[in-house]
Amino acid sequence: MSVFLIRRLMQSVVVIIVMSMIVFTGVFAIGDPVELLIAEDATEEDVALARQQMGLDKPIWQQYGIFVGNALSGDLGKSFVFRTPALDLLAQRLPATFELTIVALLLSIGIGVPLGIYAGLYPESLFARGIMSVSILGFSLPSFWVGLMLIMVFGVMLGWLPTTGRGDTVDVFGIPISILTWDGLIHILLPALNLSLLKMALIIRLTRAGMREVLLTDYVKFARAKGLTTRRVVGVHAMKNILIPLVTVIGLEFGDLLAGSIVTETVFAWPGIGRLVVSSIGLLDRPVIVAYMLVIVTLFIVINLAVDIIYSLVDPRVRLLQQK
Repeated sequence: MSVFLIRRLMQSVVVIIVMSMIVFTGVFAIGDPVELLIAEDATEEDVALARQQMGLDKPIWQQYGIFVGNALSGDLGKSFVFRTPALDLLAQRLPATFELTIVALLLSIGIGVPLGIYAGLYPESLFARGIMSVSILGFSLPSFWVGLMLIMVFGVMLGWLPTTGRGDTVDVFGIPISILTWDGLIHILLPALNLSLLKMALIIRLTRAGMREVLLTDYVKFARAKGLTTRRVVGVHAMKNILIPLVTVIGLEFGDLLAGSIVTETVFAWPGIGRLVVSSIGLLDRPVIVAYMLVIVTLFIVINLAVDIIYSLVDPRVRLLQQK
């Protein structure tokens, strides 16, 4: 296991370095942030001074070298717009994004797994056919359009739920949490539902396919022949094997939800890192953009590593392969 972890960590370092180079070069190539941030009536001396203060008066390779040197000490640069460390800006917004992502994932699992199990057990029933038809819509409809429809129906027409903001929060070890308050719960419901629909459809179809496959195996047929109830056959014997692919997919989809929350946060004005990076892209705020990408890639790597470890605990065959 130790060899496996070392190899994965070395691969992760290479991925982070390559990604930072691509993002840094890409942001440098698409425009000049000084032109967006400085006043139109600024003199050439003002422009030159602004470039010097932002560190944009040096060649790109030198800028990247300075960035890497600072990053090794934990400094990913200061925002051109807010004039504060980029990591501090992300740290302020990250709890909101994490909270939204976790609630969306819980909705996906809590609704998707039971519906997928039912559709796998009774594939010819009318309700199961309806589940599979609706899951196709989850893949097909764009999230920004679904979000606007949710706002129109539940926020404007019915007036049941708020459509913007995070609501009231309470501090837990210095971290603001909104789901611990009623106002926060009703604020997070619509954006979390919108973010979870695609993953919910994926989990439904994956669970159904796994259940249909497991029900045909000999050990499940033997368990039924022993007279065990359907609940015990499904809950004890079938679910053990369905969990193996589900753990992998759910773990990977958590990272995807985290990175893909930008559209949902923009539509629902959710104060997370997604909205921050959208505004930063518009203003070419390079330190924030690069810091965001580094944080997201690092989280992806950590999540994938955790998934591999959990997978090895669920399936002993994987653990044996890792020890070789």
